Amino acid sequence: MVDLSSLIREFITLFVVIDPVGSIPVFLFAIAGVPKHLHRRFALRAVAIAGIVLLAFLIAGQALLETLGLRLGSFQIAGGIVLFIFAITMIFGESKPAREIDEASSDHLSGAVFPLALPSIASPGAMLAIVVLTDNHSEPISDQIITAVILVGVLLLTLLLLLAASFVHRTIGNTGASVISRVMGIVLATIAVDAVLGGLEALAILDLPYQAAI
Repeated sequence: MVDLSSLIREFITLFVVIDPVGSIPVFLFAIAGVPKHLHRRFALRAVAIAGIVLLAFLIAGQALLETLGLRLGSFQIAGGIVLFIFAITMIFGESKPAREIDEASSDHLSGAVFPLALPSIASPGAMLAIVVLTDNHSEPISDQIITAVILVGVLLLTLLLLLAASFVHRTIGNTGASVISRVMGIVLATIAVDAVLGGLEALAILDLPYQAAI
């Protein structure tokens, strides 16, 4: 039985950490020197690269943790803390579009990979969220496939917004994108706290041997 509230929560989490609206000013900056007839291909390439990176984390992220001998509950706590810090920077720090555009300008880099695919779409927060949302042991393959479908859906929505970037940007402007990004930061902070609580709960369930402090 599909849990609708869980699906909505996963969608909101992925939408917030990927932040399609916040990527619009980054996209417009990246295509400034690109011929107009290549804009569509540019957006497709950026979303495809970001999708490959995020799906790789969905498939192999937990396996990598286990290879290193780390528990998912510990990663949930660490990931929640990092996501919370990421959310705080979204709320109180420099806005995401301005920060990433500035980084690209200072590095003299442009293109579909940087700063658009990485780190604007496939941000460190998105990579962490993907691993936190999936548990290869407690969740069946069907649930992980659903998470992958939701991820692809958010990426497709991101692609549509990038293709309509000029219209959306004229409508909301950089200020509007910054406001939306900060509101999403508040939502992400709440999700991060919930991830920490989930990690604490997961570790409490484990039957761990007591080790006295030395």
